Amino acid sequence: MTPDPHPQRVRVTAPRSNAAPAPVAPSLARELTEQSEIGEVLLRSLIRSQLRLALVVGGAFLTCLCGLGVLAALGASFPLLPGLPGLSLAWLLLAVLPYPAAIACAAFYARASARNEEHFRELVRDKP
Repeated sequence: MTPDPHPQRVRVTAPRSNAAPAPVAPSLARELTEQSEIGEVLLRSLIRSQLRLALVVGGAFLTCLCGLGVLAALGASFPLLPGLPGLSLAWLLLAVLPYPAAIACAAFYARASARNEEHFRELVRDKP
């Protein structure tokens, strides 16, 4: 007979141990998914930070609008602009300035909101 060209397979196993398996630390993502108390606290903190951001940006925008109203009232004492006949400073302030202010506030809010959510994702992300 000829020898078998393939050697016989050998099973290698770890020695049996009576030690308990290492406890698995609960991850924050799992806490959030299971809606535990810790998950609720994390979610509430995200909602609170987004609400605080919305109130700050909205308050700043309303303050700017009120300031424009005051400027328009003061601009009524200067009825006409020298280069633009028939157009008062008050109308110019009220017609032009709110739009760039709204766009700037919206851009700031979007960036800050995305930053809040990214911080939350980093906090919850499982680290190996």
